[in-house]
Amino acid sequence: MSASWEVTGINKLNRYNAWEKIDHVGGITPEGRSFKMTQEQAIKFLETGGSLHVEVGGRFVYCLVGRSSLGNKYIKTVADGEDPNNLLELPECY
Repeated sequence: MSASWEVTGINKLNRYNAWEKIDHVGGITPEGRSFKMTQEQAIKFLETGGSLHVEVGGRFVYCLVGRSSLGNKYIKTVADGEDPNNLLELPECY
């Protein structure tokens, strides 16, 4: 597996709703380049061997693909028992 890309920001369909669906994720590659991709692109990236993470308190919390009760795929972080949600609490990415 290649090095993990760090997610530093997200865009939500409704940016004022903390639990609204993530539309895009963005951040920095291990080479220092910025990236921004749709949630669908991020899902495909993860499903094909890519790695995404969020840095929380100096440690990496990795992203994975979840599935809603209706069968829809979405991005989430590995459950670490902490609040708030690591992805949904990130700032807006541009």
